Amino acid sequence: MGTKREPTARQMRLAVELRRLREAAGISSREAAALLGVNSVQISQIESGTSGVSEERLRRMAANYACVDEEFISALAGIATDRTQGWWEQYRGLLATPFMDLPELEHHASYRWDVDFLHVPGLLQTPEYSRSLFSYVNPEFAKTEVERWVEHRMKRRIILERAHPVPYKALVHEAALRIRVGDRRASRAQLTRILDLSEANHVTVRVIPLDLNDFGGAGSAMVYAGGPVPKLDTIVRDGPNGPVFIDAEAQLLRYRTLFHRVEAVSLDPDRSRDYIHLLTKEL
Repeated sequence: MGTKREPTARQMRLAVELRRLREAAGISSREAAALLGVNSVQISQIESGTSGVSEERLRRMAANYACVDEEFISALAGIATDRTQGWWEQYRGLLATPFMDLPELEHHASYRWDVDFLHVPGLLQTPEYSRSLFSYVNPEFAKTEVERWVEHRMKRRIILERAHPVPYKALVHEAALRIRVGDRRASRAQLTRILDLSEANHVTVRVIPLDLNDFGGAGSAMVYAGGPVPKLDTIVRDGPNGPVFIDAEAQLLRYRTLFHRVEAVSLDPDRSRDYIHLLTKEL
């Protein structure tokens, strides 16, 4: 297959997993190439995400690496053969690459979890809230650029609105709900939007109350996206240049555990809706 100039995060994940399989088998790239009947440069290109890999070749590699996890191999094959050209491609070259990778990750996610302490999670935001947030955080942005970011964020909501939506859980701190990113009217509209979305069977919103004792939080905002198999889950954290994707097995376990700890001390969905409703009345 042809060489790619800039692999997406999804393609890089495939490359990383194939390298991990080879290293776990104790096989060098030169030995892997010999077993496959190719040169070591081709193995290097596959493992750097700059070259694709067919399902047949991927399965031969897995066999050479003594991987017998058929569910995992099939999930990798699904990534290797996927040719989805999503709506996000229209923004390539207009927004930074990580902001193309995030909607692609969401599109393929088996579920999505959010934890946020300062802002309403992006998938729950109204256009007005997003506009105020982008304008404040990036005052140097021209109005047209702000609108592009708002449009991109609103299009990401399709995963909650499509025929087969992604199951979604959001743990939102009370502080994020109380901070007025816009004016009173916009803040009330934002809370109402959250209430409306929380009525959907596939959306769960839980409030983390301010008056918790012994609560250390999760460090910062966190996204946890379920993969086709748990080994292919992904964590997304905010970085200085956009989203940062984390996929090390130990980190997946750490953040999965952390999410459940925060979830356990959050208000249940019914109490959360009641609480958000009370907040709207205060505005």
